[in-house]
Parts: sequence; C-alpha cells; structure tokens
Amino acid sequence: MANDLSDRKTSGRVTILDVAAAAGVSKSTVSRILDERLPRASNPTADRVRQVAADLGYVRDVSAANLRRGTSLTLGVIVPRLTDTVMAMLYESLARACSRRGRSAIVATTDDRPEAVRAAADSLFNRGVDGLVLATTRTDDDFASELRDRGIPFVLALRGDGHSAASLGDDDLGGWLATRHLIDLGHRRIALIAGPEHASNALGRVEGYRRAMAEAGLPVDPSWVVPSAFSIEGGAEAVQGILKLDPRPTAIFAVNDNTAIGAMSVIQRAGLNIPSDISLVGYNDIPLVSHLSTPLTTVRVPFDQIATGALELLLAGSTDEQRIATPTLIPRATSAAPGR
Repeated sequence: MANDLSDRKTSGRVTILDVAAAAGVSKSTVSRILDERLPRASNPTADRVRQVAADLGYVRDVSAANLRRGTSLTLGVIVPRLTDTVMAMLYESLARACSRRGRSAIVATTDDRPEAVRAAADSLFNRGVDGLVLATTRTDDDFASELRDRGIPFVLALRGDGHSAASLGDDDLGGWLATRHLIDLGHRRIALIAGPEHASNALGRVEGYRRAMAEAGLPVDPSWVVPSAFSIEGGAEAVQGILKLDPRPTAIFAVNDNTAIGAMSVIQRAGLNIPSDISLVGYNDIPLVSHLSTPLTTVRVPFDQIATGALELLLAGSTDEQRIATPTLIPRATSAAPGR
C-alpha cells in the first residue's frame, strides 16, 4: 500500500478517482466524505477515505466543484487563436448565444498546443466558469477524457472526437459539395489542400472530397493531396508543390478559406489566372472572401447554429449527443469550367 501511494504521488495531479481507487470505494462516496459543506462523517470508511486522501496528497478542486454547481453564469471558450477568423467568428457566435440566455463567455487561446489547452482550462477554472466549450480537440490528444474524469462540464465545437458531446458542421458533406461542384463544372484533376491531420473537421472534408471523386469514378493521385496548416502561409506553401505537377490539376479545393487565400496569392504571382487556368474553392465563408478582387467560391458554415447547439448541449448536461449543422455551397468567381 505504501509503495502504491508513493507511486501515485509522483505520477501527477491526484484526482478524486485516484482516492476512490486506493480506498476501494466509489467516486461519489469520496466526493461526499470530502465535501466540507456536508456534516463530517465519523465511521471507518470515512476515516479511511480521509487518510488515503491525505497520504496521496489530494487537494480538493474548488473550481471544479463550482463548475458542477453552475454558479457563475459564465462559460469558458478555448480556441487555438483569435487571429484565425473562423475561431473569432465561432467565439462571437457563442458570445451572442450566451447573451440570449443571460450568460457571458470568456475566451482563452492556445496556439493549438495540447499543453496550452490544459493551462487555459486551469486558468478558466480558477475564474469559476460554469463549463467549457472546446474548439481545440486533436486526434492525437484526449484532453476531453481528462475533463470527463474530473466531472467538468464541457462540449466540443467545430472539432469532435466521436464520443463526447459536440456541435459540429457536416464536414464530410461540405467536402463533398465543394468537390462535386468542381466535378460538375467539368474538372477531373482536382487537388486538395487538406489542412492539418490532427483536426477532425479537416479530416471530414478530406473524406467528402474522396467520396465525391470515387462516386464520379475519378482517381485521386496521392500527389494531389497536400496537408497544410489552417493559415494563409500554410495554403501558400501547399500550393507551390501542386503547381509543379505535370499534368497540373485544373482545380483546387482548400479545406479552409485562409489556405485558399494563401493559395490564390501564389497562383496569381505565378502568372496564372483564376479561374481560367485553375479553379479554386475554399471553406467557411469568412467575410473577407466575398470582397476579394476575384470573390472566392466557398462552403458556408452556419456558425450561429453551431454555437447555439454547443450552448444547449452544455446547459443540458449532455455527455455524448452530437449536433450536426448543414453547410452550403456558395459559388462565386473563382470556379468555372476548365479553360474558361
């Protein structure tokens, strides 16, 4: 027992689940015994739980307790960065949805780094938020499970993990709509700026692209699919390799408007015309893209609907429900038949 306790002490933050496991009782029993608001129990089980908690170095998370009681009327929103227009639009939509419910929202940014997500969550906990909306979920990290183990209310937005409560866009459908649009215009060699492989929304759009190509009986050359960051720089870098292909694709679907803008700048600097030399489709319909010199064809994401869904799931205490919002293709001047 002593060695086990020593191991637990050195393995990281001690949770109520650690105390329950070491004491051989349920999580709810530990919570009840260690809750200072309740009368102090005096019996062998309570004594054992308090001793195990002391031996493990357990410190009650007051902020988590406040979250479960839902007392602050404030929600914490964690996004990769607010310089990303998509994330700024999501946060603004969440703030409006909160305001309609008599609540407020505060935001923390992480630069899409898992360790920064944890620090942001701790910071928001310390400010007493009632729950978290996470737009930072990664396929290579399972922070949602950590929150679930601690009993922290949360919901995922834009990016999901397949088992937590989430309000998402139908990214597979959106990728299919963008690609099908280009196919219907007559394109057969369609490249893809695929976004980051750790983001489920990018992966969904990639699947939609592949599904549309397969349904049309069109092959996908591996060299046509290029991962990228969700950024202008990422799109600019990705498209350079695509333009060197022989034969060159006649169209590009970029799974994010920022990457499409980056690609557009490189294409135009290369002396090529959009759309007569190469068509381009983006994703999200951020406000800027309709005002470009050549307005961008894109897929519109209903951010207000996603934000409202996330708030409703969080307030309802859902742990696994999925809300899926339908995107819409917005044809503009950057897509046309090949050679037009």
